[in-house]
Amino acid sequence: MVSALAKEIFMRKNEIDNEVVETIYFGGGTPSVLTNEEINFLIAEVYKNYNVAENPEITLEANPDDLSTERLYELSKSPINRLSIGIQSFYEEDLKMMNRAHNSAEAIKCLQEATKYFDNISLDLIYGIPGLTDEMWKQNIETALSFGIPHISSYALTVEPKTALRKLIDSGKIAEPQDEVASNHFMILVETLQQNGFIHYELSNFGKENYFSKNNSAYWLGKKYIGIGPSAHSYDGEKRGWNVANNSLYLKSIQEDILPIETEILTKSDRYNEYIMTGLRTIWGVSLERIESEFGLDYLNYLKKQSQKFLDDELVFIENNILKPTPKGKFLTDGIASDLFYLNLEE
Repeated sequence: MVSALAKEIFMRKNEIDNEVVETIYFGGGTPSVLTNEEINFLIAEVYKNYNVAENPEITLEANPDDLSTERLYELSKSPINRLSIGIQSFYEEDLKMMNRAHNSAEAIKCLQEATKYFDNISLDLIYGIPGLTDEMWKQNIETALSFGIPHISSYALTVEPKTALRKLIDSGKIAEPQDEVASNHFMILVETLQQNGFIHYELSNFGKENYFSKNNSAYWLGKKYIGIGPSAHSYDGEKRGWNVANNSLYLKSIQEDILPIETEILTKSDRYNEYIMTGLRTIWGVSLERIESEFGLDYLNYLKKQSQKFLDDELVFIENNILKPTPKGKFLTDGIASDLFYLNLEE
């Protein structure tokens, strides 16, 4: 698999001619299963085939059970300079319910050790969990803050079909997550983190100054990216691509010098809708000027008409020709965005 990843890196090097790679992100599955040697090899392949920025952000996603003291020390000697750690909760009952491989003690030990070797760390927390009271949620946030972590990503619990959690809910052993609880937890999160010097720069992401995720910000700002490996997605400003998900098919295809990728060319309304979705979720908002220059007057007039009810309800506001959600509109951002989408139009 590592050889195939390296080969795909080489096969796609002409996709971003004369452009600079600003971030390298080891995500998806569990990239922490890679050895330091494999990580170093793949990073070297990127440098060999692409023009890389002087100080790129190089992130590794990992779970606490993968990050022993020895492993953290090893990673600190690699080019990895940012960790994204899937903590989710510091409560044992939550971790068991979500079928996480780590326990609460491992989560705490992991952060104690990780902060010795890495300055740029992000952790994930989940809210809206059945049985998680407001006080418990506040304590989860306070525990995260006690480690001096400069970036927190936080998401509402979603229950996927055919999972152990879905079965527990269907059998009545666990209550269904409630939107009202999630909304309340979200407001507590925003208030607490802002009081502690975090900037709420994207709906689910909070960072101290100079600690925003460059990788994710590039996605929200519509920059190009290349995804390497099974299931990886790519975007070049006009078309989106995705690699085959099956490992065996991926390996066979690369071996035969064929890129295992499907692509779709985005229509003007696709690109408009994506900009509305990502723009509304971030502190950069949706530029009415950009809507007019990139998409035309019809789209601008449509956006103004569709957003009027949300302006009247004080869920969004316009400042300096930028459309943004108000504090009370933030939790409803995705629903608002879908109402602003341009649908079923002739291209």
